[in-house]
Amino acid sequence: MEILLGLMIPFLGTAAGSGCVFLLRDALKPQVQKTLLGFASGVMVAASVWSLLIPAMDMAGDMGRWAFVPAAVGFLLGMGFLLLMDQLIPHLHIGSEKAEGPKCQLKKTTMLVLAVTLHNIPEGMAVGVVFAGLLAENATITLTGAFALSVGIAIQNFPEGAIISLPLKSEGTGKGRAFLYGALSGIVEPLGAALTLLLSSWISPVLPYLLAFAAGAMLYVVVEELIPEASQGEHSNLGTIGFAVGFVLMMILDVALG
Repeated sequence: MEILLGLMIPFLGTAAGSGCVFLLRDALKPQVQKTLLGFASGVMVAASVWSLLIPAMDMAGDMGRWAFVPAAVGFLLGMGFLLLMDQLIPHLHIGSEKAEGPKCQLKKTTMLVLAVTLHNIPEGMAVGVVFAGLLAENATITLTGAFALSVGIAIQNFPEGAIISLPLKSEGTGKGRAFLYGALSGIVEPLGAALTLLLSSWISPVLPYLLAFAAGAMLYVVVEELIPEASQGEHSNLGTIGFAVGFVLMMILDVALG
């Protein structure tokens, strides 16, 4: 039951954020959106370092001076995986008029949802890998530490859900459908995490590589999309402030609960 709750917490964060369509009349103001994007970036960077990369190196401690190898290799593979997905999956980012990926005839709303779904893949993997390590009774992963990662990702998913559902409503999509699109963009997280758990018996020997893989994929999203979007135009300092708050909050969660 605890494992199931841990897997669902990030999705609940996305669904709660999407529920803002029933409470707010208009799309988020640019200043608020920049702050939230920066906040999400800070949470993801801190989670990548404290919850994924450091444990990956700790697990490889018996390799001595080469303990960095699983973390380095996994990190680069994670970056490469998201780079490939970015090229193969058609998607459209909020505030952009030009779609990325292969040309297609998909609706704009569909490609907006695909963009956020693409970002959620590594987050689901990160939660799944950490809980798989917990089930494997790895000494470097604790139940409270795994829940800290889930809660941290859920916190940064809340603004993501709002950032996708509110613009959809502003463009004429009904409240119910906008909420559904926003919530569905996060369903890939528990599904990906559950799939990772099902493969846990094969995962254990390569757990350090997979932790670093999830970190690389998450940081790709941060560097490629979130930080540039938070830094565009005026009020970029709000994105920086949001980043600092998100980073410190996730660091506190992981260190205090881990």
